[in-house]
Amino acid sequence: IADSAKRMGVQIDDLLTFLWTGRKQMQQTRVALGQLIQDVTQECARNAHGRDIIWDIGSFPEIQGDPAMLRVVLTHLIDNAVKYTRSRTPAQITIGCSALTGHEVAWFVRDNGIGFDMQYAHKLFGVFHRLHHTEEFEGTGIGLALVHRIIQRHGGRIWVESTVNHGATFHIALPLSTKKGN
Repeated sequence: IADSAKRMGVQIDDLLTFLWTGRKQMQQTRVALGQLIQDVTQECARNAHGRDIIWDIGSFPEIQGDPAMLRVVLTHLIDNAVKYTRSRTPAQITIGCSALTGHEVAWFVRDNGIGFDMQYAHKLFGVFHRLHHTEEFEGTGIGLALVHRIIQRHGGRIWVESTVNHGATFHIALPLSTKKGN
């Protein structure tokens, strides 16, 4: 009963965070994306409890966005990469910039984890949709829905590529500047 109550509390907190992202006024400012990625990666690495993880992190431009919301995006994507590579030794997590145009930056988070069947990819960004059982991997099924909502609020796009037992790559494209009123 205590474990169920704890899980329910976490789900409620995650759902409130999801609702918050739809209502919160965006605080648009210049964000040093590379520094934000470094900060979140260091935090996630500390929480990895001494696991053997090879990090490959590229360089990134500054973008316009809400730093708190972008931190949430990075935290969920990098935490997921750490979580779903738990069975890999060493785990390999790559975060890189894949394209930079005059108006958009595209970047990715790639891992060599367990991956998933792409026929279920459409379910990933829905609230409470999970592709793995909670007994295998902790989580509430709200993280990627939250990531999707934040990226959309920034005027961006997110998509994923994966193969079972060969990891996943989450791609994000964000405008270098955003329009007023988002």
